[in-house]
Amino acid sequence: MKEPVRILSDLHLGHPASRISSAEQLRPLLEGMGTVVFNGDTWQELARAFRPRAEGLLRELEALCAELGVETVFLSGNHDPGWPGKGWVELAEGRVVITHGDAVMWGGSPWSREAFARLEQVKALWAEHRAAETDAGERLQLAREMALVLKAPAIPKGRSFLKRAMDALNPPKRAFEILRVWSQQAEEAARFAERYFPQAEVMVIGHFHHHGIWSRRGKVVVNTGAFVNPHGARWLEWRDGLLSCGRVVGKDGGFRAGEADQVWRLG
Repeated sequence: MKEPVRILSDLHLGHPASRISSAEQLRPLLEGMGTVVFNGDTWQELARAFRPRAEGLLRELEALCAELGVETVFLSGNHDPGWPGKGWVELAEGRVVITHGDAVMWGGSPWSREAFARLEQVKALWAEHRAAETDAGERLQLAREMALVLKAPAIPKGRSFLKRAMDALNPPKRAFEILRVWSQQAEEAARFAERYFPQAEVMVIGHFHHHGIWSRRGKVVVNTGAFVNPHGARWLEWRDGLLSCGRVVGKDGGFRAGEADQVWRLG
């Protein structure tokens, strides 16, 4: 993998709540990179209402990366489970593991309305994938299949922030589940790393849209957030044995890497 390596997640290209309306907005984040890892939910593969625009933006992104000479790695997420490959990337001889995060919790996206309604189908998937208890490849395959089971049957095209907030409160247990997941994501990610990637020192995820950096169970967990209102996003960069992290800053309709606020030496 060509360095420097930049890691971004949850662009949600094509979703009305995504702050990305053109791939050109991402140019400052991509320039000068050898490789960019797009860590899941890059585009709206499963949402039929959003897919045409999402496909167009994805093609724009791929063309921009080609123009800049940037190699790309697209990891699967619960909104785009169709990407090929194993579903994770390891850096620094496995001391850094990058995966979307939909495999971190037993229920994939336990806050979703579909998760409440399709619990028995989720249990059936686990019964079919018993090896997922210990095998990372099987666990990521299970996550892909779970994404299809938990796919919303229909998503309205127009979704303002107020409508999204009201949606999160209906039914009320959704709001409690969202808060629970946000509070437990770091601990669950560290446990996930212990089970499937015991050599990992840093676990990089997205999925939960709640960015942050935590130390749990002797591991560092980084959530890179999302390019979706009202959430913020983070960038990571791997270069010469150093892993750096900072906030993505939006300016003049585009996005750039803000100052690094954390640096880890792993090489």
